[in-house]
Amino acid sequence: MTGKLLCNTLRTTLALAALCVAAGSQAQEVVRLGNLKLAHFGAVSYIKEIAPSCGIRVEEKIFAKGLDVMQAIIAGELDVGATASEAAISGRASGAPIVVVAGFARGGARLGARAGLGVKGMRDLQGKKVGVTRGAIQEVLLMAKLQQHGMSADSAPGKDVQLIYLPFADLNQALMGGNIDAMMQSEPQSSQAINKGFGVEVLKPYDTPIGEPVRTMVMTEAFYGGKRALAEKFMRCFVQATRAFIGEPALAEKYVRETMFKGQISKDDFADAIANSPYAFDVTAAHIQVTTDTMLKTGVGRMARPPLATDWVRTDLLEAAKKSAGMK
Repeated sequence: MTGKLLCNTLRTTLALAALCVAAGSQAQEVVRLGNLKLAHFGAVSYIKEIAPSCGIRVEEKIFAKGLDVMQAIIAGELDVGATASEAAISGRASGAPIVVVAGFARGGARLGARAGLGVKGMRDLQGKKVGVTRGAIQEVLLMAKLQQHGMSADSAPGKDVQLIYLPFADLNQALMGGNIDAMMQSEPQSSQAINKGFGVEVLKPYDTPIGEPVRTMVMTEAFYGGKRALAEKFMRCFVQATRAFIGEPALAEKYVRETMFKGQISKDDFADAIANSPYAFDVTAAHIQVTTDTMLKTGVGRMARPPLATDWVRTDLLEAAKKSAGMK
């Protein structure tokens, strides 16, 4: 009897333990997040680290560019995506069921040139090869700047500027190797090019109608509307992570340099990158509309039916999360 009693007790204990694990798993619902490996996307990445304290679990997947995030959303693989505004706009125009819910950084673009070429302004790009990531907000800004100066550009030779399309990760190597003369680059790569001496800053392209471009947090419509409680938890976690990175620069630097980039960027690289792409919370329908209009004018994205910003910018979750955190 004693042996049977012990076995029954053990079975009961194991069953209870299994129930507890199951209950814990249910308590921490999963949010599937798409992100990019860029310095100003660091606070978004940090959400997964503090997610358990928010009562959720975040599964992060890193993509090469924002348009890849949109494709994953269309394929039903993500609930939330972090991307530049132009990818979100193109995604929405292509039928991605998304809404913009927050802005998590601003800026993050710089025109740099190969050291020694004497490029000091847009006019000096005449006859040059300029690298840029296709479809990125950097391309939108580059084309807007060229239009300001009445200059033409194409990937084929013969225009004022020849565009060389490369991923963010390959632009610096192309500049250093002399395969391109200049680049409209993101962060921290543009800061790295300058700090390592093979690149020089020409300008920050923030005098177009877009101003400083806002990076957007998007949610699928199904997640935003159908899993409201979970979406609210995620947004509170986003506000908490972003607030921590803004209020504790040392925490932000340590996480981005050591966890995201595994020591591949220096202290100066990080400081310069964030100076040009500070973390943020907010986004407006007006900003998204201006970005949409500029994309149409420059031909980036080639949207047949550009979305109207007021139809899909939804900041109510953000405002509620900020209020919950005691922020105005």
